Amino acid sequence: MIIDIEKLWYSKNILSIFLLPLSWLFQLASFLRRSFYKVFHTNAGIEDVCIIIVGNITVGGAGKTPFVVYLAQCCIQQGLKTGVVARGYGRTDESYLVEVLNDSDAVEVGDEALMLKQQISCPITVAADRRKAAMYLNDKYDLDVIICDDGLQHYNLARDYEIAVVDGEREFGNGRCLPAGPLREPVSRLNQVDIVICNGKNAAYEYQYTAIHNNLVSLANSSENKALEQFSSKKVHAVAGIGNPKRFFVMLEDVGIRVIPHIFPDHHAYKQSDLEFNDKLPIIMTEKDAVKCKHFNKDYIWYLPIKVMPNDKLEKRISQLLEGIS
Repeated sequence: MIIDIEKLWYSKNILSIFLLPLSWLFQLASFLRRSFYKVFHTNAGIEDVCIIIVGNITVGGAGKTPFVVYLAQCCIQQGLKTGVVARGYGRTDESYLVEVLNDSDAVEVGDEALMLKQQISCPITVAADRRKAAMYLNDKYDLDVIICDDGLQHYNLARDYEIAVVDGEREFGNGRCLPAGPLREPVSRLNQVDIVICNGKNAAYEYQYTAIHNNLVSLANSSENKALEQFSSKKVHAVAGIGNPKRFFVMLEDVGIRVIPHIFPDHHAYKQSDLEFNDKLPIIMTEKDAVKCKHFNKDYIWYLPIKVMPNDKLEKRISQLLEGIS
């Protein structure tokens, strides 16, 4: 039997109820783990640098990575020496620490980390142990700020500020912890973070941002751009190997594109054959997918860069936070 995770986690259903005992055990284990780090102070050891955690309490894409880019750019504009640490999801061997370079391969550093490096002019390191990654960066570059992408539950890394990103449309699903629901921690965890940010428009949240698209970029020639609207009313293959592919497809459909959706697992390692659809229709993919497809036959492939547009309250709040670091 194939279980529809989306249906299981984002609706009230019988199977989810049966899984509640496991959910309670998971929630207890999460609480005990966090309490252990609090009591025994095992996360000490990184001095003279501000650690900002950007994460979420749900499994799947909440849109954190574009916000990490925005936050890092704000730090750099403020004159702060900035670094980023990430998990490096999608690389073939996640057991070792590696610094991400502009010419790194996504197979070695992960798709999101490589995409970050191509958008931010600062040192980036990936490692399963975020604390080791942060210590490496700070020892090498003597930084003012280290941003940890997706590290809210990585409690052995000390933090000065916690920022949680919430998907404004899907929010918390059925409100249950794994495996009965999509939550890594209960919703009450948000009461303990410094800033809760909504990705999308939702009146329940003070701080919000919307993801807006730039022009499409040719995978064959990054200097070639097209307005997304040029594909309006046309049929295209839309490729997404991300946490929430529906958001990407809707963005294309909103400008009138006739989408043929192709959903791949998050961090999927693409092969040329994955993108052979036996027709001459153009392919539009996410920027995160594109960093893994640079070596393909790509004259007909485009990718869509995304950037963050914060509301006034969020822009002001981030400015206040960074002024406290300067």
